[in-house]
Order: sequence, then structure tokens, then C-alpha cells
Amino acid sequence: MHLRSRIKRYVPWPLHYLYRKLYYAPQDLPAIAGFLFHTTASPTTFGERLRLVGAFYRISYRVDCPHTEHELITIARAILNLGTNVPGVIVEAGAYHGGSTTKLSLVAKLAKRKLAVFDSFEGMPENTEAGGASIYGREHHFPKGSHAVGLEEVRHNVATYGDSSRVSFHKGWLSDTLKDFTEPVAAACMNVDLAQSTKDCLKYLYPLTSAGGVIFSQDAHFPWIIELLGDAAFWEKELGVPKPVIRNLGSSKFVAIPR
Repeated sequence: MHLRSRIKRYVPWPLHYLYRKLYYAPQDLPAIAGFLFHTTASPTTFGERLRLVGAFYRISYRVDCPHTEHELITIARAILNLGTNVPGVIVEAGAYHGGSTTKLSLVAKLAKRKLAVFDSFEGMPENTEAGGASIYGREHHFPKGSHAVGLEEVRHNVATYGDSSRVSFHKGWLSDTLKDFTEPVAAACMNVDLAQSTKDCLKYLYPLTSAGGVIFSQDAHFPWIIELLGDAAFWEKELGVPKPVIRNLGSSKFVAIPR
């Protein structure tokens, strides 16, 4: 069993939380410093940014969050730097327990944008994807129904720790709910694990994304996602655009896809 898996399984949560924060501190702390000590295009004060960082840590303690603070702070900084020149809402595909949803609701409040959240809230769809080892060596498999978290739990977490007034929920399979979505998108966050689900997100969200906007993937540690995002034929045939430059693809779990 991987060391981190053992810690998660056997160590009390407060100690496990401290372990995670120490483990990721070399990534998290520079991102926090860059966020705190630079102004944003959507006007924020140092105090507002500091309170947002503190809220992120509190949410991570209260809600099961598979992401790192570095990832969500990077997303927050990017969204707050879009300014008024990039219209649109924030979209999240894949909510899990709602940790990132809750954090993004607070970012949406600062950015004066809405957050649209898409998830089946029933776990993974039927699929034939085999899964396998990530670039970090851990095995991952996503059978139907895995990682299921109900909508009411996510709603509760957002209402308790975030700003539910900024959030709309779209329950159902991504292939069904995203095709009916027509609002312009300023930024989107994908945490959907499967290649087909990633295809569905890009098929419907990329054309809606405003020039200057960005789509983030938190699944780029999976070889099947790396293959998809790096496939020029997919971008040209499915989306009708040249493959964008995706920095750190193949070496990082977290990548940004510019529009």
C-alpha cells in the first residue's frame, strides 16, 4: 500500500491533514505568496485574498478534497485576473464532496461571477475504460458508480462553508447536461477522471469559452487523459481547432488549457 494511502487509512484525520499540508507545502506556499502579494484584475484587497486562503484551508479540513491548495489557488488567481474583458461564468465538472465547489463559490463571489456545477451525483457513468497507473505510480480504476457523492451533501458543504447564492447545480450525466448549456464560459475546471467524460467537457465547453478564458484539468496525471489532450487529431476533428499549447502535460496532474 502506498505510504499516503496507509496514512489516510490508519492515522487520525487531524494528523493526516497536517501531513498533507506539510507534504504539499513546497508547492502550496509559493502559490500562496504569489497570490497574496500581487493585485488582481478583478479588484481585491490583500485582506480579501488572505481571508480566501484561510477559507481554503478550513474547507480542506472540513471537506474531503483530493486537490491541493496550490491547484485551487492557481485557479482562483487565474479567474480573478480575467477581469471584465473575458465574459462568462465559471464551470466545474465533477464536484465529488464539494470541496472545490465550495472554494470556487467564494472565488465567484470575489469575481462577481456565477458558478455552474455539473455532476451526476451518482458516481462514474457506465464505461469500458480500464484505468491503470498514474504518472506518480498509483493505480486508479473508475467502475460505474465509484466516487458517488449525493447532491445534498455537496449543497450542504457549499451552504455551510461557501456562498451558495453564486452556485447552480446541473445533475445528470455530462453528455446530457452539458449539451443544453449555452452560457459563455470564462473559466472551467474538469475533475472527471475518464477520457470520455473529458471529451464531453471539451466538446461542449471549449466552444463556449470566451477568448482569453481557460479550462483547467486536474486529471492530467492519467495516461489516458495525457493521450487525449495531446492528440492533435482530437482537437482538429472534434473541436475544429489546432491543438493548444498545454504546458506541463505529461509531467503534472494539473494543467491549464488556454482559449
